[in-house]
Amino acid sequence: MKPFDFEPRTRIVFGAGSLARLGELARPLAPRRALVVSDPGVVGAGHTARAIASLEEAGFDVALFDAVHENPTTRDVEAGRREALRFQPELLVAVGGGSSMDCAKGINFVYSNGGQMKDYWGVGKATSPMLPMIAVPTTAGTGSETQSFALISDADTHVKMACGDPKAACAVALLDPELTMTQPPAVTAVTGYDAIAHAIETFVTTRRTPLSQMWSREAWRLLAPHFEVVLTQPDNLEARAAMQLGASYAGMAIENSMLGAAHALANPLTARYGVIHGQAVALTLPAVVRYNGSVCSASYRLLATDLGLGDDSPAASVEALAGELERLRSSAGLAGRLRDVGVDESALEELAAEAARQWTGTFNPRPVDAERLLELYRQCW
Repeated sequence: MKPFDFEPRTRIVFGAGSLARLGELARPLAPRRALVVSDPGVVGAGHTARAIASLEEAGFDVALFDAVHENPTTRDVEAGRREALRFQPELLVAVGGGSSMDCAKGINFVYSNGGQMKDYWGVGKATSPMLPMIAVPTTAGTGSETQSFALISDADTHVKMACGDPKAACAVALLDPELTMTQPPAVTAVTGYDAIAHAIETFVTTRRTPLSQMWSREAWRLLAPHFEVVLTQPDNLEARAAMQLGASYAGMAIENSMLGAAHALANPLTARYGVIHGQAVALTLPAVVRYNGSVCSASYRLLATDLGLGDDSPAASVEALAGELERLRSSAGLAGRLRDVGVDESALEELAAEAARQWTGTFNPRPVDAERLLELYRQCW
């Protein structure tokens, strides 16, 4: 059995209505000044105001930074850093999806340690203590609340930088599934598929451990049966809860096992063509499952069996899993071919070169290089 070193850093508080506990959970972490990081959509839904009210009732002075954009860039982080310098917070609270949580972590890096975001590209580059942080996800997707990584795009080069450090992990992840019920259907679709991709990829990476696979498989068991339910029954709180908890479990798996080739292929699509991340992963994941099938069919068979798919043949189980991922993609109304999202066939070679430079690809169970990634892009085109 593969050895591992697991240190839980984030307290997880889960339950409908738990947003009301935010102030109570914040009190042991900081004396009185909290900077809330959110985005206009979440502010419009009213979740940010409820979070602020809970903090103020607990005695906090609160400032709001709500200028976070989707796929946050170094400009978003710098704007948040300036607000932090003005307000001098003792606690950061991210209320929103992966973008708000990643931006809050990015602000924490540069506010607490100085420098620029690119200085923290990689792992373990923060030299000073960082502010305690609470994450309040309003989507069921990235699982950023249970990870110590911030994904921030360089505003000039559009390269997505993964900046990770144990000090960046959230002190508390506050999971209130009621907050996810205001997601628009399109957001539910792309974030939910992203979470499914996290469960699939983390289950087979070269860095997987028995513990990470436990998180991956339980995430899959929560996510796969409930994905279509939240799309067709958006007010189903039990299904929303399963999706949010599954996404968080998948985030814990990422923290301990990283990701694979589907994300390496997806990131250039977002950077170059603006394809929403969950949609980009949906385009690439089935092809990557088939590609990996020759080296991890036994693992894929377990996931297929969880849904009653496949049979005793390893190859049949791989195909059943890939086919189910395609079916879920179609059911969610997501595009199935690269050409459908405006990717020109002539760009595939350059995209493959960019994908080959993505860190996540190095953890794929079957080795990938630019040539193999190009072939995968062609299969997806």
